[in-house]
Formats: sequence, C-alpha cells, structure tokens
Amino acid sequence: MSLESPNNDAYAKGAAYVGETNPGMEDALRARYEHVLPGLARDLVELNGRTYTRGVVDAKTRELATIAALTAQGGQTRPQLKIHVAAARKLGLSREEICEIIYQMSLYGGMPAMFNALNGALEVFQAEEGDT
Repeated sequence: MSLESPNNDAYAKGAAYVGETNPGMEDALRARYEHVLPGLARDLVELNGRTYTRGVVDAKTRELATIAALTAQGGQTRPQLKIHVAAARKLGLSREEICEIIYQMSLYGGMPAMFNALNGALEVFQAEEGDT
C-alpha cells in the first residue's frame, strides 16, 4: 500500500485492534520513526488490521502464536514479546496460559530463549501489579 492510497478498511480494523491491545502504539512509532520512515506507523497498524483481525482463529490464539514465535526466536525479540504478553493479558489470557506456551517453546528455541521470554513475561506481570 502506498502512503497516498492506504487500505482504509485494514487500517480501521488495525486501529481498533491496536487500540484494544496496545494503546498509543501508532503515536509512539510515529514519534520514534516518522522522521526516517514516513508512514511506518500507519503501515504497521494497517498490517495488524490485515493479519490480527482475519477471523478463523480468535485474537487470543493469534497472540499465543505470536508469543510462541517470539520466544523461539530468542532474546533479540524481548521488547516485542513484552508488547504481545501485555496484549494477551488485555485479551484475557492468564499468566499461567502465557507461561505454559513460553515453557513449551523450550523444545524449539532452547532453554535460554525460554528463560529470556519468561523473564520478559514476569516483567509485564510485575508492571501489572504496579498498575493496580
């Protein structure tokens, strides 16, 4: 999609999803990257609208799949993993469900990747406790 002709339907769906799971994401991305990659923030919201809102599987399942993939990829994905753990919690997934999926990824990404992801998840859970 070009900047001149965005997919407005995908953008609207993405904006709604991001608003529920990661409020402020578009603004944060725009503030950080707009000067070097104009349109990146909007493109990512639109991509979320094309992928996370497709139906077939529910949002919780998509977030668990994302957490699994990010865990298996290892430590370089920790910032993104924390974002998706927080999104999964906002969608109603329990700490136990999230930790179980992270643990299962020890078979595919190794124990160091699993511990890194688990520590990232614990940071999200601790931040939740600070919010209450």
